[in-house]
Amino acid sequence: QVQLVESGGDLVQPGGSLRLSCAASGSAVGYSAVAWHRQAPGKARQLVASMTSGGATGYADSVEGRFTISRDNAKNMIYLQMNSLNSEDTAVYYCSLDRPRLGRNPQRYWGQGTQVTVSS
Repeated sequence: QVQLVESGGDLVQPGGSLRLSCAASGSAVGYSAVAWHRQAPGKARQLVASMTSGGATGYADSVEGRFTISRDNAKNMIYLQMNSLNSEDTAVYYCSLDRPRLGRNPQRYWGQGTQVTVSS
């Protein structure tokens, strides 16, 4: 029922910027906790940015000050603005949405991911 589709991944030079988008269907992002994660080859998946249903945000130390998570409730979209990119940011980026469930913990849904490559 819930589907997430990421877009915007690309090849970008060090120091460049990129904005990732995540289109959600089946659940309203305005009532959900949303997040962006990334996974580099040979490494564990890492939470990089999150936003609660109330709008509070959190960031991994490695991206704080460079990345910004946001959402557009009317369009049911989740965004990740990435600035000052470096080679350590190269990874597949995934968005997630936690759908509320009556009487139990929320169910987390994942997109398929979009590749971000930072290289000169």
